[in-house]
Amino acid sequence: MSLKKSSLVIFIILLIDQISKIYIKTHFELGEDVTVFSWFHIAFVENDGMAWGTKLSDFTTLISDESAKLILTLFRIVAVTGIAFWLVDVTKKKKSKILIFAISIIFAGALGNILDSVFYGILFNDSVMQVASFLPEEGGYAGVFYGNVVDMLHFPIWNGVLPEWLPFINGKQFSFFDPVFNIADMAISTGIGILIVFNKKAFEN
Repeated sequence: MSLKKSSLVIFIILLIDQISKIYIKTHFELGEDVTVFSWFHIAFVENDGMAWGTKLSDFTTLISDESAKLILTLFRIVAVTGIAFWLVDVTKKKKSKILIFAISIIFAGALGNILDSVFYGILFNDSVMQVASFLPEEGGYAGVFYGNVVDMLHFPIWNGVLPEWLPFINGKQFSFFDPVFNIADMAISTGIGILIVFNKKAFEN
């Protein structure tokens, strides 16, 4: 798989990711939830942390929420830079197509979320109790590096009480799947899944 084809894959994923996020940001209020099917909702949430909204400041009082946000954004930039170098290296060495494809979609997903973190704060105003505007006259809701990642895909496939025969968690309320995510998250998860499932084919040596 050539770098040109890899770049095309990255571009397509980035395009779909950003179009979906910009549409949600400019058509939905924060917290708005639209039922498409009983098992699929469009639910607009914003994530200012890592997976499931986890932040560094949740683990220590020595770091403020703003510092934790900046550290996370900078870490994402460093990580995606490393992935980019890895992608260029494996394409030059003509490694397996599976490996190149997996790295490509991981890179696209990581870059998609970085764009939110770096730029969305200055490109849009707040979505609380209103639909956000693109490039508002009064300015955005946050500075560069302090934007929130837009999530919208929610799959509440099952919700109910767990059966009594299950150990430890019997009788408890449980729902699957609670997290709300986006196209970029899907690309990252799919890429990692490919590397795990097709490990021997991806890393032939």
